[in-house]
Parts: sequence; structure tokens; C-alpha cells
Amino acid sequence: MASPEKDIDSVAGSNVHYESNKKRSNSEAADYPRRRATIACQICRLRKTRCNGARPKCQLCTDLDAECTYREPGIKLDMGDKLILEHLLRIEGLLHASLSTSGPQPALSSSSPTTSHDTNISSDDLVAKIASGAPTWKTSVGLASWANPPSSISISTMPRVHITPGLHLLQWPLMRDLVSKPYDPQSLLQLEMAREPLRMTPNSGLDLENVPTYVQAFFGHANVWYACVNPYSWNNDYKTALAQRFQEGPVSCVVLLVLALGCASREGSMTSVPPDCEPPGLPYFATAWKLLPSVMMRNSVMAVQCMVLASAYLFYLVRPLEAWNLLSNGSMKLQLLLGDSNRVPAQWKEISKRLFWNLLLYESDLLAELDLPHSGLVHFEEFVDLPGGFEEEENDDDGVLNDDNDSDGYPTGKLTEEPPGRDELWYFLAEIALRRLLNRVSHLIYQKDHSHTLAALGPIVLELDFQLSQWHNSLPCPVKFPLTQIPLTNPMQTVLRLRYNACRTIIYRPYILAVFKNEQAGMDSHVRECSRRCLEATLRQLEHITSHREGHLPYLWQGALSMVSQTLLIMGATMSPTLSILLPASPHVDAIISSVIAEVNGYAHLAPSLKLSAEIIRDAERRRQIWLRSPGIGI
Repeated sequence: MASPEKDIDSVAGSNVHYESNKKRSNSEAADYPRRRATIACQICRLRKTRCNGARPKCQLCTDLDAECTYREPGIKLDMGDKLILEHLLRIEGLLHASLSTSGPQPALSSSSPTTSHDTNISSDDLVAKIASGAPTWKTSVGLASWANPPSSISISTMPRVHITPGLHLLQWPLMRDLVSKPYDPQSLLQLEMAREPLRMTPNSGLDLENVPTYVQAFFGHANVWYACVNPYSWNNDYKTALAQRFQEGPVSCVVLLVLALGCASREGSMTSVPPDCEPPGLPYFATAWKLLPSVMMRNSVMAVQCMVLASAYLFYLVRPLEAWNLLSNGSMKLQLLLGDSNRVPAQWKEISKRLFWNLLLYESDLLAELDLPHSGLVHFEEFVDLPGGFEEEENDDDGVLNDDNDSDGYPTGKLTEEPPGRDELWYFLAEIALRRLLNRVSHLIYQKDHSHTLAALGPIVLELDFQLSQWHNSLPCPVKFPLTQIPLTNPMQTVLRLRYNACRTIIYRPYILAVFKNEQAGMDSHVRECSRRCLEATLRQLEHITSHREGHLPYLWQGALSMVSQTLLIMGATMSPTLSILLPASPHVDAIISSVIAEVNGYAHLAPSLKLSAEIIRDAERRRQIWLRSPGIGI
């Protein structure tokens, strides 16, 4: 069997992308006449030429004397699409199969594939080893769903009570010495709850001169994170919003939110916006915000889409609790729609799948940091497939708008017949798999009142790290990052590498706690090696701290809290005789800590939770330096 890497390289070499997807209909857009496209044969698809759909041979294949083949009805995925899904499913199989090992574990054994450091063990060997606990997969039109998910535990959402957040570190031995007063882990949530709500005044008129620029920016730099707007139906949506003067309906709301996010993605991180200046895209968002109350009264997929996009902009503004409110509302609507398969029209099923995973991903991110109620959306995971391709539909002939004013003097903006971007799923699918693994870590290691002995923890930790390596090995070339810390030019690779290192840190973090509790534990070679892996991943996440800005649109708040957690971990390690020798030289570590403090200080004005986080690490560094200058003397 060929390795996943070789398969993926071959796919990348043939430049298989999601470019074959065309426009599809929008049931909540204006009633423009549309014609169903004839299903094209594979030759016409590759040549990007119009196919007349003749059977058994189309006209082009007849002229070329070529074999003419058509996709089976309902199959929408190219081989490249199928390949990444297959690799992701392999990882999902490992996650489910390891459920059988979540109970008390025996002592470490070098003969067990799941606990060995041997990197030559194949995923096939591991699957065969634990096949008795593996689930039964069922496939439908190239996608997968879970036939028998475990009833007692879900790997796709955070546990209800857990100790993953960074403020829990301040309750650890040694770490308590870094702060002048105890901090309740609920402090961040309390600060965000007491925060003044976002206040906006919608503009009386909208500037549409830069619409083409913002649309291109959205589909080029923003939609890659969410994958929940169809570029092939964009022209129709924009025409509908324009006809409505952006004053009513979910279509206008979606278009305005796309423009807001496009402007935000083009202008850069909120950290570079002066506190007294208007955030990029806010006029569009304020106008959309005015429409949201009426949209929220609707029970449609597009209403959920509005709430997901609005929450995305709120994450950009670093308003996590307001984003959660919208996500929760959207989750309830989607659960209502998913409760009966007939409630989601066929043309909206693909969007509904993508919205489902967006909601689950961002709810998990929030639950990882704040103690919030769970929406219950995860219970529908069994019935929701992974994202696939959009339905194909022919472009409208009248899709061009000019930039003149209409008969009422209203600017029309600019459109072309071509879609403004491609429908790419590489990052989105990779993020789904990684987020599920992160949640799995919280389930197995960080559930409150669920402690493990070091002997019992060993197989769990090594299995999770093995699964993380499998995830990285299975990434397709467009998003696969090197494990070295060389700077990257691809934002998606940069963000995935940061999240990879964050995941590896929390997998091995219990060993740091073990040493903090008892320095003698570090004398064990296995504990020392696991501690080294944790510190290595932590340093890699912090060494080029400005790389976190690449994820400013979806992850600025989450990334800032991750920086703070990892920095506190490094600070504590410098105070441990056993762990400090695993770190680089003190000047290098001090420089890293200083760079993080400077970076987080630049975020402090954006949210009260980040202001407190910045204060904590500033105070911790001051007290650490005092401790280091006075060895053996408590602070």
C-alpha cells in the first residue's frame, strides 16, 4: 500500500483543486431564471470546455476520438477531494478505536505499538492492532458518517468540566509563586460578561466603490478559514442585495458580512488598529447588524449562515462572548433544521454541513477557554457528513454589473461573470480533524476529577501524540507545513503549525506538572523525555511570536490566550532544576518571554480578558526575575 505522503504528493503534482465546482442556485436569492448545467464528461472537465452531454460520447470526445466517461449521478468529489477525506477518516478511526484504552492503563511497555517511540510503525499496523475497538464506517457519495458512535462520550466537543484553560496553571506548584494573588479560573469569563456591549451606528449610505477589492479579499483570504460562502453563487447574491438596497433579508445580510470580513482580512490584524479608530469593515457590519434581529426570527440555513459570519467578524473584533451568543442561536436553529432531513432543501445541504462544522469548531474553541453552556449540537454529528463540493450550475448570461449609478443614483458596484474565488476545503477539513483531536486530549487527560498515575498516563499520551503525527503526515501538500521552525509564507500552514504545537504541548503538559509536584519524578528517563517534548513544542509556538498574527481573523483571542499559557509554562520550567536544563540558554528564553509580553501587551486594549492576561504575565515575569536572582528564597 502506498504511503499517504506519496499519495498526497501525487495529487498535488497533478494540481487537483476544487476549481471544477461551478455556481449553484440560491433558494433565498431573487427569482432570476436559471438553467441546470449539463453534466460534463471528464475530458471536458479537465479541458474546462463546455460539454454537450451527449451519450455515449459528447461532441468533443467524438472529435478527439477519446474515451468519454461521466461521473455517476450524485458524486461530486474529485479524486483529490476523496483522498483527503480518506486520510481524515483514518485519523477518525484511530480516535474512535482508542476509546477502548481510555480506562485505567497498565504500566508502559516498549512492545506496544501505541506506546512505542518507534516512528516506523504504520497506521495500518496500529489499526490492525486495535481493530477490535474500531467503529464500522459507512460511506455515501464519497463522504463518511459514523455508524456506531459511542453513546457515553463524544470526541467532537469539549468535556463539560475540564482544566485545560491557562489560568488553571496558576494553581500548580511553583506557578503559584509567579502571581501576587490567586486567580479564579472563571475570571476571564466574568470579565467578558461584565463588558459593555458593542455599540454601532449604521451609516446612512454605503461606500460600494471598493466592493470588488473586498470581495476578492474575502474569497482569497477569509473564506478559506470558514468555507461557508459559495463563490459560485456570489454574483446572484450581490445582485439580490443590490436590488434590496442592502436594507432587508438574509441575502443582504450575508453580502454585507462578506464585505465586512473582506475589508477586515485586507487591512490586517486588529492589533494594528489604534483604539480611537474605526475597525476595518465596521460600516458594513453595522448595517448587517441592523438586519440581524429580523434574520434571527427566520428558521433557515441562510439565517444560520448570517449568524456564523457575524460571529466571525465578532471574533475579529475580539468579542468572544458576543460571538458565542450568535453561535448558540445559530446552533439551535441548525439543530431544528437537522431534526428532519426534509427541513433542509437539497440545494442547501452542502452549506448546512459546512455551517455545522463551523459551529462545532468555534464552540469547541470557546469551551476550551471559558466555562460556557454546551449547545448540544454535537449530538447531530452522527448524521452530518464532512464537507464536499457544491452543486454545479451554469453561469447566468447577465452576470455583469458596471460601476455606474442606477436610475435612482445608487452605486451598482462592479461584478464579473467569473466567480470571485475558488472553493477550497484543504484547511477546513484539516482543522476539523485537529480540533477533534484537541477535544479528545481534553477528554482523556484534562477532565476535572479524572487523574491518572504516570504509569496509566503513559500509553494515553503516546497514543495521542501518535495520532497527532498521523494527522500531520496525512495533510495534503497545500496545507502541509514543515516541522522545523522556518518562517512560512502560507497563512494556512502557519496557523496549522501553531495549533499543532499547541496540541502537542497540552498532550505532554501533565509531565511538567508531575515534576513541579516532585522534582524526583524528573529522574525517570521517560518523564524527562516527555517533559522535553512538551517544552520543545511550547518554545516552537513562541519563538516567532509575530507569526500568530497570520490567524488574526479567526483566532486572535484564542491565540493570545494560548501564548499566555505557554509562556507561563516556560516561566515555571525555568524555576525547576530538573526542567531548566531542558531549555535553551537563559538569554534566549528571556528574549522569548520578553517578545511574548510585548506582543500580548499590544492586544490588551482589545478585550478585558486579554488585559488581565497581559497583567498576569507581566507580573509573573517580574516575580520570576526576583526569584532567579535569589535562588533558594521564596518570593
